[in-house]
Amino acid sequence: MTDSTAPTSTVAGAGRLLDYWTIVYKRTWKGSAISSFVNPLLYVLAMGVLLGDYIAGDPDQLDGATSYLAFIAPGLLAAQAMQTVFGEVTYPVMGMIKWQRTYFGMTASPLSVREVILGHLGFVMFRVALTCGVFVVVMAPFGVFATVWGAVLAFLAQLLVGLAFATPIYAFTAGLKDESAFALVFRLGMIPLFLFSGAFFPIQNVDPWLEAVARVTPLWHGVDLTRMLTLDTVDAGTALVHVVYLAVLAALGWVWAVRRLTKRMSF
Repeated sequence: MTDSTAPTSTVAGAGRLLDYWTIVYKRTWKGSAISSFVNPLLYVLAMGVLLGDYIAGDPDQLDGATSYLAFIAPGLLAAQAMQTVFGEVTYPVMGMIKWQRTYFGMTASPLSVREVILGHLGFVMFRVALTCGVFVVVMAPFGVFATVWGAVLAFLAQLLVGLAFATPIYAFTAGLKDESAFALVFRLGMIPLFLFSGAFFPIQNVDPWLEAVARVTPLWHGVDLTRMLTLDTVDAGTALVHVVYLAVLAALGWVWAVRRLTKRMSF
């Protein structure tokens, strides 16, 4: 098994997996249709419209948003990117290593571990782009986007948010012996992030120590960046910090993922 280090070669090798992932999606898209296309509308209607009627739209209390819908919608968009990633790089990755052993078949060909990972992450990012694209389309008629460019940039930001979660979670999964740890990943990882990273309420409302913890989580950076773009309240310095944080996390996760999967498949 060889492992190419040339970026162009790695991208070209991952491209050879396009047919495989296209077939996978054609055979499985119905199973994700509800979560990808219906849930966004239900989230916006239930949390933003119905619940939002009972919450005063004070910009001083809602990070500049003039309504609870305008506040919560960007948070739900970033959370959608995170949740999509959790679903795509936990059990599916474990299955391709342990149960179906698909990765072993891939690397028995001239494909390297890097190319296999990049191909899989490319599919994950396609899923993020699709689900978040639908979410943006659902949000648009409710008038939550201050500008068209804000909507476009908010969508692009979800790709970075998704990648910042995808690589480290992929790396974590790649080194696991079995799926027993996933219960903790979802209960102590995804759910607390979803609830306490600023998607539903400003993090200034919690205790100072919990606010400090929230500010170092990738979802808070994603939520705050998305909200600034959506509301057209971008602070260049803060936005740059968010982008750098998420990009560095994605890069570190990539390095860890390559090492973990290489080691796991050498057994």
